[in-house]
Amino acid sequence: MTHSMSEDQKRQLNQQLWNIANTLRGKMDADEFRDYILGFIFYKYLSEKMELYANGILKEDKIKYLDITENTKQGQEYLEAIKEESLEKLGYFLKPSELFGQVAKRGNGNGKHGNAFIIEDIQRILINIQNSTMGTASEEDFDHLFEDMDLNSTKLGRTAEQRNEVISKVLSHLDKIDFQLEQSEIDVLGDAYEYLIGQFASGAGKKAGEFYTPQQASKILARIVTLGKSRIKSAYDPTCGSGSLILRLGRICDVMKFYGQERNRTTYNLCRMNMILHGIHHSRFDIKLEDTLVHPLHGKLDAEAVVANPPFSAKWSASPLFMTDERFSEYGRLAPASKADYAFIQHMIYHLAENGVMAVVMPHGVLFRGAAEGHIRKYLIEEKNYLDAVIGLPANIFYGTSIPTCILVFKKCREQPDNILFIDASQHYEKVKTQNYLRDEDVDRIVDTYAKRITVDKYSYVASLDEVRENDYNLNIPRYVDTFEEEEPVDITAVASELKALETEMQSTDETIAGFCKELNIPTPF
Repeated sequence: MTHSMSEDQKRQLNQQLWNIANTLRGKMDADEFRDYILGFIFYKYLSEKMELYANGILKEDKIKYLDITENTKQGQEYLEAIKEESLEKLGYFLKPSELFGQVAKRGNGNGKHGNAFIIEDIQRILINIQNSTMGTASEEDFDHLFEDMDLNSTKLGRTAEQRNEVISKVLSHLDKIDFQLEQSEIDVLGDAYEYLIGQFASGAGKKAGEFYTPQQASKILARIVTLGKSRIKSAYDPTCGSGSLILRLGRICDVMKFYGQERNRTTYNLCRMNMILHGIHHSRFDIKLEDTLVHPLHGKLDAEAVVANPPFSAKWSASPLFMTDERFSEYGRLAPASKADYAFIQHMIYHLAENGVMAVVMPHGVLFRGAAEGHIRKYLIEEKNYLDAVIGLPANIFYGTSIPTCILVFKKCREQPDNILFIDASQHYEKVKTQNYLRDEDVDRIVDTYAKRITVDKYSYVASLDEVRENDYNLNIPRYVDTFEEEEPVDITAVASELKALETEMQSTDETIAGFCKELNIPTPF
């Protein structure tokens, strides 16, 4: 196989994984099965990584990891030495007998005694992986990582035998796929993982947006916050879901450290797996589990790139106690309890470094709603002058909601502090089934217009701060970008003769119907 994988091969791999997922889940809901299939792919990844690493260490002894006999004295010595190095380098450890391929063989009768019962083996191995990290630097990143994989769940099958069969099948199918981990420059598996998360998301409807931002939207955010930079100290997403947004930053720019927070435990586990799977070393990410607004866990973090797609207009407590919170106190008002949108914006601004850029997806309401939201919006523009751009996106591009959305870009040090750029990209997309889809050219156009900061007829407008003041800080995009199309003048005489012709046509149709009714001996309908 050549070094880089063609798009075609990638597609095949993705398709293969999705087919496995579909055939094996039987009667189970896709989003229930998600945790199993993604968990097993992750276990296979850890195994392959482990084997490659151990073989590298053993190279000079001219043996392979799988050749080691675990219960001999010499075998033990080898394992101890490898374990020490592996915990340091990879952050976890697996014995040869615990590797995915070995378990898959036992489950599918390639062992000595026909199909072995492997559920308990796997459970034990998953606990061992976690336990191997105890007291090491990676402990927090592996803690409870596999808790969503309940192998004794009746969803997998009514009896232990049935469950064993399903799991053995999953392992056997996955075992046949080569992830090509030795080719370090291609992230085949990372891509496949993203693809599966996206597939499960599009099938899960409303709940899906909770853990996944569509690829094209994440590209826009990532490219805007990294514009002109090739490396970034820190990237932060306060509502990080499965981590797709911050990982996207890592594809286009060197990110030293990833920070994220997520309140849903399953999604938080998925996010940590996703980080490790993308080859991000455990010392380079810090993902926390808690509600960001209530319990922010990143202290004084000043991030150079802040991106987020928070839940749209979520409820929050808006408790007066928050008025003493550094994130909110200077604005003099809190975001309303029914809509936390601005609370997320304020939280993100608090964590934005002086040289940083932040981009956040929001529902359109944040552009024009009054009361407390209007007050905060005015403060951000007038007092702080942090708002850099407003980008209107097509409706229906996010899973689970059809409402039109926009991207707000904020900077603490703006290059052009006397204006705000408005882009109306809401009419530029492709329709795919029920979803609207941003094409690559649509993404490029948004990013280019943002970079050049220009007025383009019917597409973008550079508004002076005075104009924004005149509009009373209402940022509704049509106030600034006129997309009105002139209608063709109407030819009255032509319309009149068309109507006349229609009249005659209707008359003859009525006569035909009346004739039929008469034949059938039924009253006419008119």
